[in-house]
Amino acid sequence: MYRASDRVDNAAWIDRLDDACATLDLDEETLSTATDLFLSRAPDDERGKRVAAAGSLYAAALIRGQERSQSAVADAMDVSRLSVQKRWKPILEDAGFSPPTW
Repeated sequence: MYRASDRVDNAAWIDRLDDACATLDLDEETLSTATDLFLSRAPDDERGKRVAAAGSLYAAALIRGQERSQSAVADAMDVSRLSVQKRWKPILEDAGFSPPTW
């Protein structure tokens, strides 16, 4: 869970998620889920926030049935595909979901 002040403190990252969702043609529900996932586990250091946001976006797209490739999400969030690959499963698990086993 996160505090309302977390949304204010991370407004720039929420804007980046919004831009990436537009780039990837993802709906508002996916943006909302990605935002909740990100804010629930946003790291304190700025460097880690980019990767956490990208992993949250990929996980949200899976949850909402709007799958996009890890490469597409990585490109939209300006991170490496490997960064997305390493982060999305723990984000899903922390949110109470079982990651797919494919």
